[in-house]
Amino acid sequence: MTTTHSPLSSLRHAIASSETEPHTIASTAAGKANSNASHNTYLTLITIESLRRAEQLPNLFAEAQSRPPLYGIPISLKDCFDLAGTATSCGSRYYLQLHPVAAKNSWVAQRLLDAGAIIPGKTHLHQLAYGITGENADYDDCVQPRDATLLTGGSSSGAAASVQEGSALAAIGTDTGGSVRVPAALCGLAGYRASHAVSRGEERWSGAAHLAPSFDTLGLLFRDLRDGPALASAIYDIPSIAAPTQLRIGYVGDEFTYDCEPEPLAAFTAWKQHLLQHGATLTPIDTTFWTDSSEIFTAIQASEAAQLHRGHYQHFEPAIAERLIWGASITNDQLQALRHRLEVFRSQMSSLFQQVDLLLIPCAPVSRLLAGNDQSPIRKAILRYTTPASLAGLPAVTLAGEAIGAPFGTGMQLVAAPMQDAALLTFAASLTG
Repeated sequence: MTTTHSPLSSLRHAIASSETEPHTIASTAAGKANSNASHNTYLTLITIESLRRAEQLPNLFAEAQSRPPLYGIPISLKDCFDLAGTATSCGSRYYLQLHPVAAKNSWVAQRLLDAGAIIPGKTHLHQLAYGITGENADYDDCVQPRDATLLTGGSSSGAAASVQEGSALAAIGTDTGGSVRVPAALCGLAGYRASHAVSRGEERWSGAAHLAPSFDTLGLLFRDLRDGPALASAIYDIPSIAAPTQLRIGYVGDEFTYDCEPEPLAAFTAWKQHLLQHGATLTPIDTTFWTDSSEIFTAIQASEAAQLHRGHYQHFEPAIAERLIWGASITNDQLQALRHRLEVFRSQMSSLFQQVDLLLIPCAPVSRLLAGNDQSPIRKAILRYTTPASLAGLPAVTLAGEAIGAPFGTGMQLVAAPMQDAALLTFAASLTG
Protein backbone atom coordinates (compact mmCIF):
# COMPACT_ATOMS: atom_id res chain seq x y z
CA MET A 1 0.00 0.00 0.00
CA THR A 2 1.23 3.49 -0.79
CA THR A 3 2.25 5.93 1.94
CA THR A 4 2.39 8.98 -0.33
CA HIS A 5 -0.22 11.69 -0.28
CA SER A 6 -3.46 11.06 -2.14
CA PRO A 7 -4.04 12.80 -5.50
CA LEU A 8 -6.47 15.33 -4.02
CA SER A 9 -4.32 16.19 -0.99
CA SER A 10 -1.21 16.41 -3.18
CA LEU A 11 -2.88 18.84 -5.59
CA ARG A 12 -4.32 20.89 -2.75
CA HIS A 13 -0.85 21.15 -1.17
CA ALA A 14 0.72 22.16 -4.49
CA ILE A 15 -1.86 24.93 -4.91
CA ALA A 16 -1.51 26.15 -1.33
CA SER A 17 2.28 26.30 -1.62
CA SER A 18 2.08 28.05 -5.02
CA GLU A 19 3.86 25.16 -6.74
CA THR A 20 1.04 25.30 -9.29
CA GLU A 21 -2.07 27.33 -9.94
CA PRO A 22 -5.54 26.68 -11.42
CA HIS A 23 -4.75 27.73 -14.99
CA THR A 24 -1.78 25.39 -15.18
CA ILE A 25 -3.91 22.56 -13.77
CA ALA A 26 -6.71 23.25 -16.27
CA SER A 27 -4.25 23.42 -19.18
CA THR A 28 -2.69 20.10 -18.20
CA ALA A 29 -6.12 18.50 -17.87
CA ALA A 30 -7.17 19.82 -21.27
CA GLY A 31 -4.05 18.32 -22.85
CA LYS A 32 -5.07 14.87 -21.66
CA ALA A 33 -8.76 15.04 -22.60
CA ASN A 34 -10.07 12.51 -25.11
CA SER A 35 -6.76 10.67 -25.15
CA ASN A 36 -8.38 7.23 -25.29
CA ALA A 37 -8.16 5.49 -28.68
CA SER A 38 -11.85 6.19 -29.35
CA HIS A 39 -11.28 9.90 -28.57
CA ASN A 40 -14.64 10.12 -26.88
CA THR A 41 -14.05 10.48 -23.15
CA TYR A 42 -15.99 13.73 -23.49
CA LEU A 43 -19.08 14.28 -25.63
CA THR A 44 -18.77 18.01 -24.98
CA LEU A 45 -15.42 19.61 -24.23
CA ILE A 46 -15.49 23.17 -22.87
CA THR A 47 -11.76 23.85 -22.89
CA ILE A 48 -11.98 27.59 -23.53
CA GLU A 49 -14.57 28.02 -20.79
CA SER A 50 -12.64 25.88 -18.30
CA LEU A 51 -9.42 27.81 -18.93
CA ARG A 52 -11.27 31.10 -18.49
CA ARG A 53 -12.79 29.78 -15.28
CA ALA A 54 -9.32 28.78 -14.06
CA GLU A 55 -7.99 32.28 -14.76
CA GLN A 56 -10.85 33.80 -12.78
CA LEU A 57 -10.54 31.57 -9.72
CA PRO A 58 -7.77 33.55 -7.96
CA ASN A 59 -9.96 36.68 -8.17
CA LEU A 60 -13.14 34.87 -7.20
CA PHE A 61 -11.46 33.43 -4.12
CA ALA A 62 -8.75 35.95 -3.33
CA GLU A 63 -8.22 34.94 0.30
CA ALA A 64 -6.20 31.74 0.36
CA GLN A 65 -7.48 30.72 3.78
CA SER A 66 -11.12 30.94 2.64
CA ARG A 67 -10.82 29.04 -0.61
CA PRO A 68 -13.50 26.38 -1.11
CA PRO A 69 -12.59 22.68 -0.77
CA LEU A 70 -12.23 21.89 -4.49
CA TYR A 71 -10.46 25.09 -5.52
CA GLY A 72 -8.69 24.46 -8.85
CA ILE A 73 -9.58 20.75 -8.95
CA PRO A 74 -10.70 19.39 -12.37
CA ILE A 75 -13.86 17.27 -12.05
CA SER A 76 -15.73 15.95 -15.08
CA LEU A 77 -19.52 15.85 -15.40
CA LYS A 78 -21.54 12.98 -16.86
CA ASP A 79 -23.60 14.18 -19.83
CA CYS A 80 -26.93 13.60 -18.13
CA PHE A 81 -26.48 16.75 -16.01
CA ASP A 82 -27.15 20.21 -17.35
CA LEU A 83 -24.25 22.62 -17.62
CA ALA A 84 -25.17 26.17 -18.57
CA GLY A 85 -24.32 26.92 -22.20
CA THR A 86 -24.35 23.28 -23.33
CA ALA A 87 -27.04 20.84 -24.43
CA THR A 88 -27.46 17.57 -22.53
CA SER A 89 -27.36 14.50 -24.78
CA CYS A 90 -27.91 11.64 -22.30
CA GLY A 91 -25.70 9.75 -24.77
CA SER A 92 -28.17 10.23 -27.64
CA ARG A 93 -27.66 12.44 -30.70
CA TYR A 94 -31.44 12.65 -31.01
CA TYR A 95 -31.71 14.10 -27.52
CA LEU A 96 -28.76 16.41 -28.16
CA GLN A 97 -30.77 17.96 -31.00
CA LEU A 98 -34.07 17.84 -29.13
CA HIS A 99 -32.85 19.37 -25.88
CA PRO A 100 -32.29 23.14 -25.76
CA VAL A 101 -29.01 24.57 -24.58
CA ALA A 102 -29.21 24.70 -20.80
CA ALA A 103 -29.86 28.18 -19.43
CA LYS A 104 -28.65 27.25 -15.95
CA ASN A 105 -26.61 24.63 -14.18
CA SER A 106 -27.91 21.45 -12.69
CA TRP A 107 -27.67 21.20 -8.90
CA VAL A 108 -24.59 18.97 -9.24
CA ALA A 109 -22.81 21.28 -11.69
CA GLN A 110 -23.48 24.29 -9.47
CA ARG A 111 -22.17 22.42 -6.44
CA LEU A 112 -18.91 21.76 -8.29
CA LEU A 113 -18.53 25.39 -9.27
CA ASP A 114 -19.42 26.68 -5.80
CA ALA A 115 -16.77 24.32 -4.38
CA GLY A 116 -14.17 25.89 -6.68
CA ALA A 117 -13.87 23.02 -9.15
CA ILE A 118 -12.97 23.29 -12.82
CA ILE A 119 -15.26 21.33 -15.17
CA PRO A 120 -13.33 20.15 -18.29
CA GLY A 121 -16.49 18.94 -20.04
CA LYS A 122 -19.38 16.49 -20.14
CA THR A 123 -18.52 12.84 -20.43
CA HIS A 124 -19.53 9.84 -22.55
CA LEU A 125 -22.23 7.51 -21.29
CA HIS A 126 -24.18 4.48 -22.42
CA GLN A 127 -27.28 5.76 -24.21
CA LEU A 128 -29.84 7.08 -21.69
CA ALA A 129 -27.48 5.73 -18.97
CA TYR A 130 -29.24 2.43 -19.73
CA GLY A 131 -26.35 -0.01 -20.01
CA ILE A 132 -23.43 -1.52 -18.15
CA THR A 133 -20.75 -1.78 -20.89
CA GLY A 134 -20.01 1.74 -22.17
CA GLU A 135 -21.04 0.92 -25.73
CA ASN A 136 -22.84 3.62 -27.71
CA ALA A 137 -24.00 3.48 -31.34
CA ASP A 138 -24.25 7.27 -31.59
CA TYR A 139 -20.93 8.24 -30.06
CA ASP A 140 -18.92 5.02 -30.49
CA ASP A 141 -17.88 2.66 -27.74
CA CYS A 142 -15.76 4.11 -24.94
CA VAL A 143 -12.44 2.29 -24.59
CA GLN A 144 -10.01 2.64 -21.74
CA PRO A 145 -7.16 5.13 -22.14
CA ARG A 146 -4.95 2.56 -20.46
CA ASP A 147 -5.80 -0.28 -22.87
CA ALA A 148 -7.65 0.29 -26.15
CA THR A 149 -8.74 -3.37 -26.30
CA LEU A 150 -10.95 -2.92 -23.23
CA LEU A 151 -14.29 -1.17 -22.78
CA THR A 152 -14.61 1.08 -19.76
CA GLY A 153 -17.90 -0.39 -18.62
CA GLY A 154 -20.90 1.86 -18.11
CA SER A 155 -23.01 3.70 -17.98
CA SER A 156 -20.55 6.20 -16.45
CA SER A 157 -18.05 5.30 -19.15
CA GLY A 158 -16.50 8.67 -19.91
CA ALA A 159 -16.38 9.43 -16.20
CA ALA A 160 -14.07 6.45 -15.70
CA ALA A 161 -12.03 7.31 -18.80
CA SER A 162 -11.57 10.93 -17.65
CA VAL A 163 -10.01 9.86 -14.34
CA GLN A 164 -7.93 7.13 -15.95
CA GLU A 165 -6.52 9.48 -18.60
CA GLY A 166 -5.87 12.24 -16.07
CA SER A 167 -8.09 14.93 -17.57
CA ALA A 168 -10.03 14.95 -14.30
CA LEU A 169 -9.02 14.16 -10.74
CA ALA A 170 -12.54 12.91 -10.06
CA ALA A 171 -15.73 12.44 -12.05
CA ILE A 172 -19.44 12.80 -11.40
CA GLY A 173 -21.35 9.66 -12.33
CA THR A 174 -24.72 8.10 -11.66
CA ASP A 175 -25.47 4.58 -10.50
CA THR A 176 -28.87 2.98 -11.05
CA GLY A 177 -27.89 -0.67 -11.41
CA GLY A 178 -24.08 -0.50 -11.20
CA SER A 179 -23.16 2.43 -13.44
CA VAL A 180 -20.47 3.78 -11.10
CA ARG A 181 -19.38 0.54 -9.47
CA VAL A 182 -18.74 -1.46 -12.65
CA PRO A 183 -16.70 1.09 -14.66
CA ALA A 184 -14.72 1.94 -11.52
CA ALA A 185 -13.93 -1.76 -11.04
CA LEU A 186 -13.05 -2.47 -14.66
CA CYS A 187 -10.88 0.66 -14.91
CA GLY A 188 -8.93 0.12 -11.69
CA LEU A 189 -10.51 3.06 -9.88
CA ALA A 190 -12.31 3.84 -6.64
CA GLY A 191 -15.99 4.62 -6.86
CA TYR A 192 -18.75 5.87 -4.59
CA ARG A 193 -22.46 5.22 -5.08
CA ALA A 194 -24.48 7.34 -2.65
CA SER A 195 -27.40 6.03 -0.63
CA HIS A 196 -30.66 6.45 -2.50
CA ALA A 197 -31.85 8.68 0.33
CA VAL A 198 -28.81 10.93 -0.14
CA SER A 199 -29.47 11.16 -3.87
CA ARG A 200 -33.21 11.61 -4.13
CA GLY A 201 -35.28 14.76 -4.11
CA GLU A 202 -36.18 17.45 -6.60
CA GLU A 203 -33.28 19.69 -5.61
CA ARG A 204 -30.49 17.20 -6.15
CA TRP A 205 -31.93 16.01 -9.47
CA SER A 206 -32.64 19.53 -10.65
CA GLY A 207 -31.28 19.79 -14.18
CA ALA A 208 -30.48 16.07 -14.30
CA ALA A 209 -31.98 13.25 -16.35
CA HIS A 210 -33.43 10.28 -14.51
CA LEU A 211 -33.42 6.72 -15.81
CA ALA A 212 -35.43 5.00 -13.06
CA PRO A 213 -36.17 7.24 -10.05
CA SER A 214 -36.76 4.29 -7.73
CA PHE A 215 -33.09 3.33 -8.05
CA ASP A 216 -31.12 6.30 -9.46
CA THR A 217 -28.27 7.52 -7.27
CA LEU A 218 -25.51 10.09 -7.55
CA GLY A 219 -21.89 9.02 -7.45
CA LEU A 220 -18.21 9.65 -7.94
CA LEU A 221 -15.22 7.98 -9.58
CA PHE A 222 -11.69 8.79 -8.42
CA ARG A 223 -8.26 7.19 -8.07
CA ASP A 224 -7.58 6.83 -4.37
CA LEU A 225 -9.91 5.67 -1.58
CA ARG A 226 -8.40 8.30 0.72
CA ASP A 227 -9.99 11.05 -1.38
CA GLY A 228 -13.52 9.67 -1.05
CA PRO A 229 -14.54 11.40 2.21
CA ALA A 230 -13.32 14.84 1.15
CA LEU A 231 -14.93 14.64 -2.30
CA ALA A 232 -18.24 13.36 -0.94
CA SER A 233 -18.25 16.04 1.74
CA ALA A 234 -17.58 18.88 -0.69
CA ILE A 235 -20.11 17.77 -3.30
CA TYR A 236 -22.81 15.79 -1.51
CA ASP A 237 -22.58 17.12 2.08
CA ILE A 238 -21.54 13.75 3.51
CA PRO A 239 -20.07 14.55 6.95
CA SER A 240 -16.47 13.68 7.69
CA ILE A 241 -16.23 11.34 10.69
CA ALA A 242 -13.65 9.10 12.29
CA ALA A 243 -13.26 5.72 10.65
CA PRO A 244 -15.17 2.97 12.47
CA THR A 245 -13.21 -0.02 13.73
CA GLN A 246 -13.84 -3.69 14.49
CA LEU A 247 -16.57 -3.93 11.90
CA ARG A 248 -18.56 -7.06 11.13
CA ILE A 249 -18.35 -7.69 7.40
CA GLY A 250 -20.52 -10.22 5.65
CA TYR A 251 -19.33 -11.75 2.40
CA VAL A 252 -21.04 -13.73 -0.34
CA GLY A 253 -20.21 -17.41 -0.55
CA ASP A 254 -19.40 -19.87 -3.32
CA GLU A 255 -23.08 -20.39 -4.11
CA PHE A 256 -23.23 -16.73 -5.22
CA THR A 257 -19.84 -16.44 -6.96
CA TYR A 258 -20.22 -19.67 -8.97
CA ASP A 259 -19.83 -17.83 -12.29
CA CYS A 260 -16.96 -15.59 -11.18
CA GLU A 261 -13.78 -15.82 -13.25
CA PRO A 262 -10.48 -16.66 -11.52
CA GLU A 263 -9.08 -13.12 -11.37
CA PRO A 264 -12.07 -11.50 -9.59
CA LEU A 265 -12.18 -14.51 -7.26
CA ALA A 266 -8.50 -14.06 -6.44
CA ALA A 267 -9.10 -10.38 -5.68
CA PHE A 268 -12.10 -11.30 -3.53
CA THR A 269 -9.92 -13.61 -1.45
CA ALA A 270 -7.18 -10.96 -1.20
CA TRP A 271 -9.61 -8.28 -0.01
CA LYS A 272 -11.07 -10.60 2.62
CA GLN A 273 -7.57 -11.17 3.96
CA HIS A 274 -6.84 -7.45 3.86
CA LEU A 275 -10.00 -6.66 5.82
CA LEU A 276 -9.09 -9.23 8.45
CA GLN A 277 -5.72 -7.52 8.85
CA HIS A 278 -7.60 -4.26 9.49
CA GLY A 279 -9.45 -5.75 12.43
CA ALA A 280 -12.70 -6.68 10.75
CA THR A 281 -14.65 -9.81 11.58
CA LEU A 282 -15.76 -11.71 8.47
CA THR A 283 -18.73 -14.00 8.20
CA PRO A 284 -20.49 -15.62 5.23
CA ILE A 285 -24.03 -14.45 4.55
CA ASP A 286 -27.08 -16.23 3.17
CA THR A 287 -27.91 -14.72 -0.23
CA THR A 288 -30.74 -17.08 -1.08
CA PHE A 289 -33.26 -14.22 -1.09
CA TRP A 290 -31.15 -12.36 -3.68
CA THR A 291 -32.09 -14.91 -6.34
CA ASP A 292 -34.79 -12.85 -8.01
CA SER A 293 -33.28 -9.40 -7.38
CA SER A 294 -32.39 -8.89 -11.05
CA GLU A 295 -35.92 -9.80 -12.11
CA ILE A 296 -37.46 -7.25 -9.75
CA PHE A 297 -34.93 -4.58 -10.66
CA THR A 298 -34.98 -4.90 -14.45
CA ALA A 299 -38.77 -4.85 -14.66
CA ILE A 300 -39.32 -1.81 -12.44
CA GLN A 301 -36.39 -0.03 -14.10
CA ALA A 302 -37.80 -0.72 -17.58
CA SER A 303 -41.28 0.45 -16.58
CA GLU A 304 -40.02 3.74 -15.16
CA ALA A 305 -37.64 4.35 -18.07
CA ALA A 306 -40.47 3.67 -20.52
CA GLN A 307 -42.59 6.36 -18.89
CA LEU A 308 -39.76 8.90 -19.03
CA HIS A 309 -38.95 8.26 -22.71
CA ARG A 310 -42.44 7.55 -24.06
CA GLY A 311 -42.87 8.69 -27.67
CA HIS A 312 -39.14 8.51 -28.45
CA TYR A 313 -38.32 4.79 -28.37
CA GLN A 314 -37.61 4.49 -32.09
CA HIS A 315 -34.77 7.01 -31.84
CA PHE A 316 -32.65 4.83 -29.57
CA GLU A 317 -30.44 1.79 -30.06
CA PRO A 318 -32.43 -1.40 -30.79
CA ALA A 319 -31.48 -3.14 -27.54
CA ILE A 320 -32.55 -0.10 -25.51
CA ALA A 321 -35.71 0.41 -27.55
CA GLU A 322 -36.63 -3.22 -26.84
CA ARG A 323 -36.25 -2.70 -23.11
CA LEU A 324 -38.39 0.43 -23.26
CA ILE A 325 -41.13 -1.30 -25.28
CA TRP A 326 -41.10 -4.18 -22.79
CA GLY A 327 -41.26 -1.71 -19.89
CA ALA A 328 -44.29 -0.03 -21.42
CA SER A 329 -46.06 -3.40 -21.63
CA ILE A 330 -45.81 -4.05 -17.87
CA THR A 331 -49.29 -3.64 -16.39
CA ASN A 332 -50.18 -1.77 -13.23
CA ASP A 333 -51.08 -5.04 -11.54
CA GLN A 334 -47.72 -6.53 -12.47
CA LEU A 335 -45.95 -3.40 -11.26
CA GLN A 336 -47.82 -3.49 -7.97
CA ALA A 337 -46.77 -7.11 -7.44
CA LEU A 338 -43.15 -6.22 -8.25
CA ARG A 339 -43.18 -3.34 -5.77
CA HIS A 340 -44.51 -5.68 -3.09
CA ARG A 341 -41.62 -8.05 -3.79
CA LEU A 342 -39.28 -5.05 -3.62
CA GLU A 343 -40.54 -4.13 -0.14
CA VAL A 344 -40.08 -7.72 1.03
CA PHE A 345 -36.53 -7.69 -0.35
CA ARG A 346 -35.72 -4.42 1.41
CA SER A 347 -37.05 -5.80 4.68
CA GLN A 348 -34.82 -8.85 4.33
CA MET A 349 -31.81 -6.66 3.59
CA SER A 350 -32.59 -4.60 6.66
CA SER A 351 -32.56 -7.76 8.75
CA LEU A 352 -29.21 -8.72 7.23
CA PHE A 353 -27.69 -5.45 8.43
CA GLN A 354 -28.70 -6.30 11.99
CA GLN A 355 -26.13 -9.09 11.77
CA VAL A 356 -23.30 -7.29 9.91
CA ASP A 357 -22.12 -3.72 9.37
CA LEU A 358 -20.91 -4.05 5.77
CA LEU A 359 -21.12 -6.45 2.84
CA LEU A 360 -18.26 -7.47 0.54
CA ILE A 361 -19.26 -8.52 -2.99
CA PRO A 362 -17.35 -8.57 -6.30
CA CYS A 363 -18.52 -5.77 -8.60
CA ALA A 364 -18.64 -8.13 -11.56
CA PRO A 365 -17.82 -11.76 -12.34
CA VAL A 366 -15.32 -10.58 -14.99
CA SER A 367 -12.33 -8.23 -14.98
CA ARG A 368 -12.50 -7.09 -18.60
CA LEU A 369 -14.92 -6.43 -21.43
CA LEU A 370 -13.14 -6.84 -24.76
CA ALA A 371 -14.04 -4.10 -27.23
CA GLY A 372 -15.78 -5.38 -30.34
CA ASN A 373 -17.15 -8.52 -28.69
CA ASP A 374 -20.84 -9.22 -28.20
CA GLN A 375 -21.46 -8.07 -24.62
CA SER A 376 -25.15 -8.98 -24.42
CA PRO A 377 -24.61 -12.24 -22.47
CA ILE A 378 -22.54 -10.56 -19.76
CA ARG A 379 -25.09 -7.84 -18.93
CA LYS A 380 -27.37 -10.20 -17.01
CA ALA A 381 -24.42 -11.79 -15.21
CA ILE A 382 -23.07 -8.42 -14.03
CA LEU A 383 -26.49 -7.19 -12.89
CA ARG A 384 -26.80 -10.21 -10.60
CA TYR A 385 -23.84 -8.81 -8.67
CA THR A 386 -24.94 -5.18 -8.59
CA THR A 387 -28.73 -5.15 -8.28
CA PRO A 388 -29.04 -6.30 -4.64
CA ALA A 389 -27.51 -3.01 -3.45
CA SER A 390 -29.53 -1.08 -6.02
CA LEU A 391 -32.85 -2.56 -4.91
CA ALA A 392 -32.21 -1.67 -1.29
CA GLY A 393 -30.89 1.84 -2.06
CA LEU A 394 -27.58 1.11 -0.37
CA PRO A 395 -24.35 3.12 -0.50
CA ALA A 396 -21.33 1.34 -1.94
CA VAL A 397 -17.63 1.98 -2.45
CA THR A 398 -15.62 0.25 -5.16
CA LEU A 399 -12.32 -1.17 -3.92
CA ALA A 400 -9.86 -1.49 -6.80
CA GLY A 401 -7.99 -4.78 -7.01
CA GLU A 402 -4.71 -3.10 -7.84
CA ALA A 403 -4.86 -1.18 -4.55
CA ILE A 404 -3.77 -4.38 -2.77
CA GLY A 405 -1.77 -5.95 -5.60
CA ALA A 406 -4.64 -7.97 -7.09
CA PRO A 407 -5.17 -8.09 -10.87
CA PHE A 408 -6.33 -4.99 -12.74
CA GLY A 409 -10.08 -4.72 -13.30
CA THR A 410 -11.05 -6.76 -10.24
CA GLY A 411 -12.96 -4.26 -8.12
CA MET A 412 -15.02 -5.22 -5.07
CA GLN A 413 -18.16 -3.60 -3.68
CA LEU A 414 -18.09 -2.63 -0.02
CA VAL A 415 -21.74 -1.99 0.80
CA ALA A 416 -23.30 -0.36 3.87
CA ALA A 417 -26.77 0.09 5.30
CA PRO A 418 -28.82 3.07 4.07
CA MET A 419 -27.44 6.47 5.10
CA GLN A 420 -24.23 4.99 6.47
CA ASP A 421 -22.29 6.76 3.72
CA ALA A 422 -19.93 8.64 6.03
CA ALA A 423 -18.84 5.56 7.95
CA LEU A 424 -18.45 3.58 4.73
CA LEU A 425 -16.30 6.23 3.04
CA THR A 426 -14.02 6.78 6.01
CA PHE A 427 -13.57 3.06 6.64
CA ALA A 428 -12.73 2.49 2.98
CA ALA A 429 -10.24 5.36 3.13
CA SER A 430 -8.57 3.76 6.14
CA LEU A 431 -7.87 0.59 4.17
CA THR A 432 -5.02 2.24 2.26
CA GLY A 433 -3.02 2.89 5.38
